[in-house]
Amino acid sequence: MSSASKEDFAKHESQDWKIRYEGVCWRKGGCLSAVPIAAIGRLEIAGSMVPSPDWFLYGFVRKEAVVSSQIEGTQATLDDVVAWEATHQSDRIADVEEICNYVDALTFARAEIKRPKGLPLCRRLLCAVHQRLMKGARGSDKQTGLVRTSQNWIGGTRPGNASFVPPPPDEVPGCLSALEHWIHSGDSLPPLVRAGLAHVQFETIHPFLDGNGRIGRLLITLLVEQWGLLSSPLLYVSLGFKRHQQEYYERLSVVRTHGDWEGWTEFFLRCVIESADDGVTTAQRLFQIVGEDRQKAVQHRSATVSSLRLFELLPQHPVVTLARAGELLAATKPTSQKAIDSLCAAGVLHEVTGKKRDRVYAWRSYIDVLSAETVPVPR
Repeated sequence: MSSASKEDFAKHESQDWKIRYEGVCWRKGGCLSAVPIAAIGRLEIAGSMVPSPDWFLYGFVRKEAVVSSQIEGTQATLDDVVAWEATHQSDRIADVEEICNYVDALTFARAEIKRPKGLPLCRRLLCAVHQRLMKGARGSDKQTGLVRTSQNWIGGTRPGNASFVPPPPDEVPGCLSALEHWIHSGDSLPPLVRAGLAHVQFETIHPFLDGNGRIGRLLITLLVEQWGLLSSPLLYVSLGFKRHQQEYYERLSVVRTHGDWEGWTEFFLRCVIESADDGVTTAQRLFQIVGEDRQKAVQHRSATVSSLRLFELLPQHPVVTLARAGELLAATKPTSQKAIDSLCAAGVLHEVTGKKRDRVYAWRSYIDVLSAETVPVPR
């Protein structure tokens, strides 16, 4: 029986386990608890430095969606995603749609939790999130939005030779209920630690036939925001998991086979620190690029009111076409083209197709910073 059984989950709430666990979290002068919180705090400050939080939110959410999906074998990059959003054209349509589904699922979940009469973070919400994640994607025929009613497994060709077999389907509802109760129980463990534990337990329950890894990592994002560690989903923790992907899988496995929650938590907090520090560096660099390129746009002799308006929209639309610029500016084609031409002349936008028609313009300096470490993991 897996560690996702009701008896094993009850272990989380035993006082003896908490005392032993907290001893690990606070050793070395509190480095495993204080340092990640400090890193998260720096990320929150970096996100508040800009006039509009949507500047970073656009890119950071998509980076998390890209990297989390790449862990599962998706081959699309952040460049593919931003280009798809502007042109609806891609050589990797299926992969890009999976990533866009992730963004849509996270956006839905955040809005639902904040809505006065919306669903809290619970089984019903996770099922609704799963339905959006799998919409039209590979695996969409596998009971989307529904808790599984058949046995699944990880690795191997059958449960008998699998590397891990999650709980049988009749145990899954009870395991999810126990996890939901614990999430809302007000446990005294630090919230960041609890988010890491919730991820392990969700992955161990493996309640869906497909998409469990992405939902489990999305759960971390929702918990970090719900428990007040960040005011928006700026932490792309999947970057840390991807950097150490083999260890990520091994740490999850050792929890299930040997109950090594401490080893998992040390690893998880290390990934949080790495991802948060990377987010701070990225935010600072993006802030610098926006400032420098704004000066280029403003000071160029071809600057117009429309070109400056378009520039202010670029952080959420770093790839544009003439048609897209027209929609954003609510302007005519000549006015929109003149705005684009001005930003190209200023060295902000660059035409990337080499075509004379259906041209595409990218804010390369901005995209390049965001897309760092989003090269796909080989299948």
